[in-house]
Amino acid sequence: MNAASDPTRRMKEFHQVRARAMRLSAAGGPLAPVELPLGPWGEHQVLIEVAACGVCRTDLHLLDGELPQANYPVVPGHEIVGHVRARGAEVTAFQIGERVGVPWLARTCGHCRYCRDGAENLCDQPTFTGCSVDGGFATHVLADSRFCLPIPPLYSDAEAAPLLCAGLIGYRAYRACRDARALGLYGFGAAAHLLAQVALAEGRAVFAFTRPGDLVAQQFARELGAEWAGDSGQAAPRVLDAAIIFAPVGALVPVALRAVRKGGRVVCAGIHMSDIPSFPYQALWGERSVSSIANLTRADGQEFMQLAARVRLRPSVEIFPLARANDALARLRAGELRGAAVLDPRLREEESR
Repeated sequence: MNAASDPTRRMKEFHQVRARAMRLSAAGGPLAPVELPLGPWGEHQVLIEVAACGVCRTDLHLLDGELPQANYPVVPGHEIVGHVRARGAEVTAFQIGERVGVPWLARTCGHCRYCRDGAENLCDQPTFTGCSVDGGFATHVLADSRFCLPIPPLYSDAEAAPLLCAGLIGYRAYRACRDARALGLYGFGAAAHLLAQVALAEGRAVFAFTRPGDLVAQQFARELGAEWAGDSGQAAPRVLDAAIIFAPVGALVPVALRAVRKGGRVVCAGIHMSDIPSFPYQALWGERSVSSIANLTRADGQEFMQLAARVRLRPSVEIFPLARANDALARLRAGELRGAAVLDPRLREEESR
């Protein structure tokens, strides 16, 4: 058996390769360029050559030390699109050269009550890509093939990257809104601009709420088909059936509760949020509810990718070379992106577009 057909030999050969990466040594940053060995690897792992990796608000929370599950030093990035270059002996799902996606959920224990009950997103001992294990702000990454996802061929590498978190987590939040016909989205960034397209394709009305004065994001929402867009402190022109809060601002919870009808639901979609202020019970009364979304399951990923193959979403992306990861994070923090930032490790530093 030659090296090309023997996955174990191929993986051992790649141990001689060192990945270029942008790594966060400790909370507070910034990210710094490093070279890292590729390993150790497991029998279910695939070695992926990264073609694109999305930059997510969760990466900012990692930078700011707001994620207790973080394991520093770490290479961020959990919206990874790349090609399989080697695979462990037990990998059967993906072939060498195949394009795959790596999401936030890197691995679960498989035996806690949540895993047994089909709620692996709540696993007691999970591993998260780009947080507790190295992620995709790199030229190569190792990933558990059992948690990787196929990518619909109609998306470019850069377009597909934000689907792997902004799309997936947004979709889980969207499903929590059940049959809401009038949907409010608080914070109109990477997740909301994808979710708005899903909701509109299904005949729902979208109302976009942005940070005060963000006329660019409001215009972007209208261009995508939102019925209305305005500041988060404004009232929508009609009562909402449900609202999803993507902005990590706890003060928006009582605001959104006042915007939804009786029996309406407010879904908090972020992994981190500032404290929710006290509010009168009257804002909750009338069988309104507040819930949160935590992580994702593999079933979520498969279902969303099937939807993305049917409904041609149009992710808006701004592409940065890997070396400019800190610039991409700064642009995200300042709210200067129209859609999502994506790192392309194949670009030279001067080739941003």
